[in-house]
Formats: sequence, C-alpha cells, structure tokens
Amino acid sequence: MVQSLTKTYSFDEYLSFSDGTDNKYELVNGELVLMPTASGFHALILVFIYDLLKKEIERLKLDYKPMPGTVGVRTAENKSRIPDLVILSSEQCQEIRQMKTAVLDNAPMLAVEIVSANNKQDDYRYKRSEYAVREIPEYWIIDPELEKISILILVDGFYEVTEYQQNDLIKSTLFPDLMVKANDFFAI
Repeated sequence: MVQSLTKTYSFDEYLSFSDGTDNKYELVNGELVLMPTASGFHALILVFIYDLLKKEIERLKLDYKPMPGTVGVRTAENKSRIPDLVILSSEQCQEIRQMKTAVLDNAPMLAVEIVSANNKQDDYRYKRSEYAVREIPEYWIIDPELEKISILILVDGFYEVTEYQQNDLIKSTLFPDLMVKANDFFAI
C-alpha cells in the first residue's frame, strides 16, 4: 500500500510560505488549500459589492475600509481563511500596515463570501462555524447560482440567518441604511 504524505504547516510557516507565484492559499487544519481563480461573474459581483460598500462608507463618513480578497482572517490555531471581502476598522488597517502577510488575529466587522460551485460547503458550513467562533459580527454569503443573499448576524455566539432573493431589500446591521435589492447583485 502506497501512502502519500501531505506536509502540515504551522501558522507561522503559513505566514511565510511562498511558492514563487501569485497563488493564494488558505490554511485548513494545517494544510495549504489553493484558492481557485474566480469566475468572471464572481469577479463582477465582487466589484459590485466593493463599490456598494465603499460608497456607503464614504456617505456615512465612517473610518472603515473594504478590502477585497487580500486580507486573511485567522479562524483557529491552524486555520486561516481569505474572505472575498472584509470590512476593516481604521485600527485594523494600521495593524496590517505592519504585517508581512496580511492575516488578522482579530475579527473584521464584516466578511463576505461569494459561493463558487465547487466549494459550496466551505461557505455555507465550514466558514460559517469558523467565522462564528472568531466572532465576526456579520457574514454575507452571496450565491450566484441560487441568486440568493444570506445575511448572518452573530447573536450569542451563533449566526442567525436571513435569506434574500429577487426584490427583497437586504438588511445589514453594520450598514442599516443600505438600500439594495438582492437581484441587484446578480443583474450586473
């Protein structure tokens, strides 16, 4: 019997890992997991969300910054995720300025994941529990295939979810005045 061995990485090894490419990896139970290249529709949805939240932050004159797919979140001792978008406070922005690898040890105010067809379980199940443990107050799951937005709000350590489709106005606790319909995310 031939058994293949997979190298297990410590969190510090993960932070300093480079394969000489622009590939992005998440750390899942000590294993490097290559992040797949986004589809064109996924990329368009990400730009829509970024622009939407950036405008709302500017309108409210908040000291927040939307960061698309560039900042990781440590979710356990040997886990780190890279959400499609996070909202950072000014303090977190100052923190990452000093980091060689931008991976937060504390929770961003919002994490957004856009579901890819090949990893639905990651966004709906695994990241949901990891982000709850990390105490990320608000988590959005954008599902292009089902044209559904799930807004998860952390309450007493667990996420309460509300799903939005078609002409439903989404409701965010972080951005309570945001006026956007679920189908706006998919009509781009």
